[in-house]
Amino acid sequence: MGELVSTSDLGDGTRCVRGGHPEPAGGTPLLPGPVFAAPFHLGEDVQAADFYGRAGNPTWRALESAIGDLDGGQCVLLPSGMAAISTLLRAVLRPGDALILPSDGYYATRQFVRDELAELELDVREIDTPGPWHDDVFAGVRLVLLETPSNPGLDVCDIAELAERAHAVGALLAVDNTTATPLGQRPLELGADIVVASDTKALSGHSDILMGHVSVRDEELAQRLVRARTLSGSIPGPFETWLAHRSMGTLDLRLARQAENAAALVEALREHPAVSGLRWPGLPGDPSHELARRQMRRWGGVFRFELADARAVEEFVRRSELVVAATSFGGLHSTVDRRAQWGDPVPEGFVRFSAGCEDPADLVADVLQAL
Repeated sequence: MGELVSTSDLGDGTRCVRGGHPEPAGGTPLLPGPVFAAPFHLGEDVQAADFYGRAGNPTWRALESAIGDLDGGQCVLLPSGMAAISTLLRAVLRPGDALILPSDGYYATRQFVRDELAELELDVREIDTPGPWHDDVFAGVRLVLLETPSNPGLDVCDIAELAERAHAVGALLAVDNTTATPLGQRPLELGADIVVASDTKALSGHSDILMGHVSVRDEELAQRLVRARTLSGSIPGPFETWLAHRSMGTLDLRLARQAENAAALVEALREHPAVSGLRWPGLPGDPSHELARRQMRRWGGVFRFELADARAVEEFVRRSELVVAATSFGGLHSTVDRRAQWGDPVPEGFVRFSAGCEDPADLVADVLQAL
């Protein structure tokens, strides 16, 4: 593929457009196509080049370079967000370890620990994202996993403070950065050891592929993750990887429109009689706003609110012409997801709204008429 362009000192938009691309050369594409290969031709040093598709692929490395540049660490690509979470947990945890999980974060993470890691007999401590974070909860902990802003509640915790407290007891601190994205928040710069994300959401942003990654600051941990990926066979497909890389080029633009739409919708819904429990970190006066403003670089397009009940949500979706029901976020289309149906401990009328890239005036008008 050739030497990859470094974009570390450039702005967000430039880094998204150029990240992981090769140095320009006449007659070559701006972004090389996906490399489809199981075996590769072997050279004299089989460890110095690609030799088998489960162990390495140039298409992975290009996207890993781009994401790692945004995160500020070494990126290991995986085929989904849950593959990223599960690979991280299996690589780090040992039998009997203590693990802190967000009690209000993505439900499948807790379910994976409970169902798939039961044989490790972990000491699992579930804490609400905003705390309280008492000192005794950190005693003997191996890994602290945060999710901030949390999904679906959009609460926020102090990454820098909790990283310092975790490190004081010898623990690693990981942050699920899916909701914020690497443009909205850089946990590694705030003291975290690990960033994990579902790139199915905003980073790829077109609701058509699954992808995930883990970025770390420690080379040895990065190699452990690569080894775990290779031995488990939990590898991303080259074409999906290429699609994610191509889509990442517009991440800066998409996030800007999604945040603009979220701001307009939140403002329109603040006093609406049918709406309660409206939360968005970008809203002045939100319980998370001041902390989020200090540690986040920009706002996203995801907010939450409550309608009267499940029937009210169903009617809202039926009446809307632009908003669809879907259980993901960060895509081009505006979506609502009634989270109680998936087992989150929230009211029946609780919805996570993902503002898409529609025209702001059209979206506000549609949402108001649908309510």
